[in-house]
Amino acid sequence: MKLNILYIFVVASTLLLSCKDDFLEYEPKGVLSSENVAAPENIEGLVTAAYAGIANDEMIGPITSSWVYGSVRSDDAYKAGGGVSDVIDIHFLEQYNLVQPQTGDDWMGPLTFTNHYKAISRTNFALNAISESEDFDLKATRTGELRFLRGHSYFMLKQLFKYVPYIDETMSPEEILETSNREYTNDELWNKIGEDFQFAIDNLPETQPEVGRANQLAAKAYLAKVRLYQAYEQNENHQVTNINPARLEEVVSLTQDVINSSRYSLQADFAENFLNGYDNGPESIFAAQFSIADGTTTGRVSFVTGLNSPHGAPEYGCCGFHYASQNMVNAFKTDENGLPMFDTFNEEDMIEPEDFQANGVDPRLDHTVGVPGHPFKYNPDFLYQESWARDPGVYGFFGNMKEQQLADCACFLKQGPFIGTSKNIDFIRYADVLLMQAEALIELGRQNEALPLINQVRARAAASTGRLQNAEGNNPSNYRIEEYVDGVNINWTQENAREALRWERRLEFAMESPRFFDLVRWGIAEPVLNAYLAEERTKRDYLTNAEFTAGRDEYLPIPQREIDFTKGLYEQNPGY
Repeated sequence: MKLNILYIFVVASTLLLSCKDDFLEYEPKGVLSSENVAAPENIEGLVTAAYAGIANDEMIGPITSSWVYGSVRSDDAYKAGGGVSDVIDIHFLEQYNLVQPQTGDDWMGPLTFTNHYKAISRTNFALNAISESEDFDLKATRTGELRFLRGHSYFMLKQLFKYVPYIDETMSPEEILETSNREYTNDELWNKIGEDFQFAIDNLPETQPEVGRANQLAAKAYLAKVRLYQAYEQNENHQVTNINPARLEEVVSLTQDVINSSRYSLQADFAENFLNGYDNGPESIFAAQFSIADGTTTGRVSFVTGLNSPHGAPEYGCCGFHYASQNMVNAFKTDENGLPMFDTFNEEDMIEPEDFQANGVDPRLDHTVGVPGHPFKYNPDFLYQESWARDPGVYGFFGNMKEQQLADCACFLKQGPFIGTSKNIDFIRYADVLLMQAEALIELGRQNEALPLINQVRARAAASTGRLQNAEGNNPSNYRIEEYVDGVNINWTQENAREALRWERRLEFAMESPRFFDLVRWGIAEPVLNAYLAEERTKRDYLTNAEFTAGRDEYLPIPQREIDFTKGLYEQNPGY
């Protein structure tokens, strides 16, 4: 393939630039020529660049952390920051009914769309280079890795926008520009994504000599995730019309392969998933890789949550975004049996210090939420302060904890007011594999098989209190959590098991961002979120007019500039 065609492919895949004859003939400096692009050493560089591509994001165009799209848009969190006008694009998302296709600022949804396609462009470019190579010993393995990375990017796009243009390495520039986002049905697009992960399964080894590379087991876990989403069949208005048992059986089989491999397990302490020094541990199945102190100004650190550090703490600076909702704080309550208070959790708020002792509390609360007077990030001498909240009158004062690191961490970097860290961001961890299998089993009517899987996750939570103690050696909350025992503390019917599973997912992954996408997958986003808003608006005036509209707000609008660029070839999502 000639240089100009390769370059057009990169440009068209990012869907950003129009093409002119003189531009097509221009040879950019620093671009590999058609004579050496397929050299083995250059292919390795292209594969590395593709890995970097899935983590090349920023605060205003996130693709690694979905805190904006999956946490703030759910009942887990508020936007926070310095009032509703501070990064108002996120405020619109939190209100639901204010979201519109953007034509102006390149922030949030449109930039996230672009950043994912930039990553896809890198993988497609590298796949073309590999296809031209005749003496590359790792051809099958690296092709499998690239298709895994492409599958990941398309999965992330699909859960945000539902219908997106599917562009692969076989397409000419002309074909790319003629490809609609409705080329495939909803189910067909899931299958296209699944094909990439299946190819990875067929061509990747079970383990890799270098950490961070995708392997066969990671591909199986990711394909299980695809099939789980695909199992909940949606109509054009995003309503779940059927749950496909064949897809659920695939989820069970794929996750069982991961479990049977014995290569992954839960971290002994829940905290270790969110602490420096534990990257690529036994629970991390696939993650965005970051690093620091590489001789450059900022290293390869992540600034994607750079807005979210404590605003008033001198060690940090800016900007106090992503605060836990009162609803989510209350969801960590447990009853006298150590089980979630499914029906009554939100009747009274936990706000004052004594409330966290008067109620039973799942210990994952203090791993997830910054609570005034409780140790910050496992330092008993460094307590979270209510004064750190930037606008407590609007958003309260419960901060986020999982994405924070102590300022003396070797992983920590402050650049101006913004905080970056070299802590990896996990896309799939082993707890997700356990709960994906449990969910599939419950929907198949095999809830008894799901019980020990859910209990594994709860047992780990119960054992994760050692790092939470204050300077006096006491627990800042009244930790009370037990496993489910059929016929003793719960009647383990399919209905009750489903409720327990959904609750477990919320607490286990709270403020990690899956919550909104789970609600959409289950087909319950509208009733859950409007019930949440009905209660929250009595406590948070800025939510007075917020409303979730079924058939519209499950997905983001296709960016208007993409529709304009394709002269209307792309079709807008319903309701926009």
